[in-house]
Amino acid sequence: MRHPLHRTELALMGAGLVLVGIFATAWLHRTVMSRASLRAFDLRAAAAGQPPSGSVQDPAGSGGSAVHPGGVDFTLWSPKRIEAYRASLEAQIAAPLAVLRIPKLDLVVPVLEGTDELVLNRGVGHIEGTPRPGEAGNVGIAGHRDGFFRGLKDIVVGDRLDLATEDGTESYQVAGITIVPPSDVSVLAPTAQPTVTLVTCYPFYFVGSAPLRYIVRAVRVESVS
Repeated sequence: MRHPLHRTELALMGAGLVLVGIFATAWLHRTVMSRASLRAFDLRAAAAGQPPSGSVQDPAGSGGSAVHPGGVDFTLWSPKRIEAYRASLEAQIAAPLAVLRIPKLDLVVPVLEGTDELVLNRGVGHIEGTPRPGEAGNVGIAGHRDGFFRGLKDIVVGDRLDLATEDGTESYQVAGITIVPPSDVSVLAPTAQPTVTLVTCYPFYFVGSAPLRYIVRAVRVESVS
């Protein structure tokens, strides 16, 4: 026959384990929800033309003079594109699908739906007919060569880019860079491996309508959160 004190100790130990379990569950829930809330905040901030959390306010070498209050570095931009971006901030626009980050370029930019002029002045655009950010397959993203995507001229194979949605952040590594005619849409063909394809016009400093397309292909390497 067990001593009553022993049964009491077991009951207290059981209650303690239950409390630890409740605490752990609450902590995990709070952590996950905090991260989700931060990602949602980033997307709303990007839609409003404000810098998402963790973005670079004054990239090295800019001296601050070319940085918009929203955190956009205009150093490489054409005057026409700067004015177009500023004008786009006056328009109401749908929340971004994602935030694209390229650490090497100090680039943090919203990924908006579509590729019309307003979208590409405000951020970069998800190419219709390709998977949406966060979905499996080959996600196509377009941007202006004299705006957000001018820095792609400095990207090389092996560089990293991150794509953050409300569901989490995925990291990709640049696997290839090609230059193709506008008619070559094979770069947007479905892929078995999760892929992001960045598209901009080329040459970067061509006067007039650029005749070619600069393609950066990146494949997923990990999920950050």
